[in-house]
Amino acid sequence: MELKGGFDPSSMEQELYRFWESEGLFAPQPGTGRPFCIAIPPPNVTGTLHIGHAFQMSLMDGLVRYHRMLGRETLWQTGTDHAGISTQMVVTEQLAAEGKSLRDTGRSAFIDRVWDWKETTGGNITQQLRRLGASIDWSRERFTMDDRYARAVLEVFVRLYDEGLIYRGSRMVNWDPSLRTALSDLETETVEEDGFLWHIRYPLADGQTTQAGDPFLVIATTRPETMLGDSAVAVHPEDERYQHLIGSRATLPLVGRSLAIVADEHVDREFGTGCLKVTPAHDFDDYEIGQRHDLPVITILTETAHVNDNAPTKYQGLERFEARDRIVADLSADSMLESVKPHRIQIPRGERSKQIVEPMVTKQWWVRIAPLAEPAIRAVEAGRVRIEPKRWEKVYFSWMRNIRDWCISRQLWWGHRIPAWYDEGGNTYVGRSEAEVRAKYCLGDDIRLEQDSDVLETWFSSSLWTFAALGWPDRSDDLAKFHPTTVLITGHDIIFFWVARMIMMTLKFMDEVPFHTAYIHGIVRDAHGRKMSKTAGNGLDPLDIIDGVDIDTLVAKRTANLPQPRMSAAIEKRTRAELPHGISAYGTDALRFTMFAIASPGSSYNFDLKRVEGNHHFCNKLWNASKFVLANCAGQELGGPIAPTVSDRWIRSRTRLLVRTVHESIAQYRFDLYADAIYQFAWGEFCDWYLEISKTVLADDESSSEECRSTRCTLLAVLEALLRTAHPIMPFVTEEIWRKVGPLTGRSAATLMHEVFPAEHEFDPDAQAEETIAWLIDVVSKVRTIRGTRDLSPKRSIQLLLSEGTAADRTNSDASRNVLTRLSNASRVGWLETGQQAPPASIQTCGTMRILIPFETEQERLQEVDRVSGKLTELRARHRLESTKLSNPKFVKRAPADVVERARQREKDLRISCGVYEEQNAALSGLG
Repeated sequence: MELKGGFDPSSMEQELYRFWESEGLFAPQPGTGRPFCIAIPPPNVTGTLHIGHAFQMSLMDGLVRYHRMLGRETLWQTGTDHAGISTQMVVTEQLAAEGKSLRDTGRSAFIDRVWDWKETTGGNITQQLRRLGASIDWSRERFTMDDRYARAVLEVFVRLYDEGLIYRGSRMVNWDPSLRTALSDLETETVEEDGFLWHIRYPLADGQTTQAGDPFLVIATTRPETMLGDSAVAVHPEDERYQHLIGSRATLPLVGRSLAIVADEHVDREFGTGCLKVTPAHDFDDYEIGQRHDLPVITILTETAHVNDNAPTKYQGLERFEARDRIVADLSADSMLESVKPHRIQIPRGERSKQIVEPMVTKQWWVRIAPLAEPAIRAVEAGRVRIEPKRWEKVYFSWMRNIRDWCISRQLWWGHRIPAWYDEGGNTYVGRSEAEVRAKYCLGDDIRLEQDSDVLETWFSSSLWTFAALGWPDRSDDLAKFHPTTVLITGHDIIFFWVARMIMMTLKFMDEVPFHTAYIHGIVRDAHGRKMSKTAGNGLDPLDIIDGVDIDTLVAKRTANLPQPRMSAAIEKRTRAELPHGISAYGTDALRFTMFAIASPGSSYNFDLKRVEGNHHFCNKLWNASKFVLANCAGQELGGPIAPTVSDRWIRSRTRLLVRTVHESIAQYRFDLYADAIYQFAWGEFCDWYLEISKTVLADDESSSEECRSTRCTLLAVLEALLRTAHPIMPFVTEEIWRKVGPLTGRSAATLMHEVFPAEHEFDPDAQAEETIAWLIDVVSKVRTIRGTRDLSPKRSIQLLLSEGTAADRTNSDASRNVLTRLSNASRVGWLETGQQAPPASIQTCGTMRILIPFETEQERLQEVDRVSGKLTELRARHRLESTKLSNPKFVKRAPADVVERARQREKDLRISCGVYEEQNAALSGLG
């Protein structure tokens, strides 16, 4: 029953996980109370583990392990998302490497190829999740394209269509010309880049002029190629410069089209000239203006972003940026280009393709969302779904109350194919299969039908996740037992894209909410608060933190396949400066503990490897403390009547407080407070104080066997409870230690994760013991301060005198005298009685009580005089600076209130310290 060697996570973690998984220990076990279920936000099948996953999965696994240990039947439902765009790109690139094109391969063969890839390579992230210690029942793993899940997606689409909640129509979407598909807002990323602002003259019709007498309006635009699709010019209705022109017309340069001049409050009078070209087919805001003013929608780009035949012949067939250059040149030649100015612009790019996205009006499938949103709003208002932290409710309501119809179609081959068929006349028929369609719409075999080539976007299928993953549309036992799920843990960036849509869909098809609580976390940033990204070259691979990585490998990873290769040298330089030796192998527990420790209610968290290193040392501290406990307790007599010492009673009472704090912190989703409670108790109270007290007891030959037995029993009981309490955060090191400690305390489960989580009633409260040991800690700390200032070795025995103080000080002294003597290494501990002359001594105070360590020689006294005098000089100088600052009326009046208040507090603290040292200085000088 001993721990061998030092703490080495690499030697235990994977072996322990294989044991847990092979024995089926993650599967739900019959329990008490309501079952607990978390549906994992399904990672992309193409994905690899990143720091955001590590953060999210650590919190989820912590909750799952906690509730499993509370005795609840617990399911962590897992699975992966088919990731339509990402997966299609991966397999398309593989085909390209073989000299094959997507179109040449054909749809059916391509789908077969994707499935082959998925079975052999896809889903690597699930193997990586195992390295994080994720206690997932892998036997229930789902995939959003498996047959059972596909049936749920099909059922939802058909029902919504039959109710008129799904329709097909032409509206504005984000269009990726390289992928040739619509994208959601989340599948695009907007980057500020260098561009230009072109000022173009639009001639006024019917002899009209501006206030300045010009026969033209000047329009500022960042995309001159889209002018080919202009259908109006807009000005603000209150802009005095143009009010007289509202209702008149202008002429579109190069095209000759007559354009209405309309008034619209959307126009920004401060941007450019205050005149806006309106291109309803190629700008989201312009599309809304066009709808309000019933303007023509003129599409001038093809799906590959080439100019189509709605434009003048000379521009037809040109790629969009070639067309831009030609248009700008022609405007200049016709004296229609007034100026060109550099301008920083927001460029939308496809998240996957990195190509510039075009706003375009295309025919797509849409969900009529407002009828679904209303019940979802009420569910949160009524508290059926609790959003934590509560401030995210405002974001939810803002989106939901300004909701627009949802584009659910994608022009891809990989995904759930839309169950709609068309006859030769273009009529639409929707059903679960072609056979059902023919029966449903009374269509004979002589009518040729062709299925829609589009697929559903992945957010549509993932919105069904909580109930479809549990077996819907069948009424499965799992669905009845585990749905609604208990809590969802996800990032704030997908509150609308996923959280809200799950609530809407689940209310619609289950008549219940998908989860009772949605815990919304922030973004994990680097140590400097910067967003981690491939572009910035500051990302961290969680497995590199767990296993370690040398600097050359790390640089190679950060500079490979950069979106902007020119950043390579800068990224390498910064990486080598910040991590000259690479990253050490810190293990999973240190990484997980760090994730809990930073999980405050904020919108972002700074992730610093120094904290991981510190938490690795914490794991090592726990390991070494456990080795001490086992070395002193294994094989020793533990039974019989035991009268606990005051220190035993204290640590048990503190353990009770730890357990209560942890339960409260988890209930409030304050994972950071949970981690802090574990850290402060384990490192400070248990290791730094109780173990030190225990060493003095167990090493004292004169200590009674009763005291030793009590100490050993307490060491084991508290350590075992600490391991159970810390297990959800740091599962590997706690399991490894508990295998040795648990049996000594009568625990017999096959694994720590199946033991009961500690409850308060396991340990008695003891206010008196807590007061006594708090007093003891204060006194011993002050004694150690004196030893430090006088350079007295801890091995050197001292005399310890106490004076003045209160009756409570006397009581606490009597109750802890033996421990105080041992920890202070004092030859004697005594009190100076009233009127008794104090010997020359170093002095510290605890409240009104004085702690004295007498000088043994005159040289010691003189050294202390010099030290106190020097410290007093320093304190007086600092106090003068603060006093001078506060006496300056300008500082007090102009500085922020919090700055002034901190200065006042510093002045007060320094004044008190000066008084203490003045008193010591006078006393020491008088003793000479």
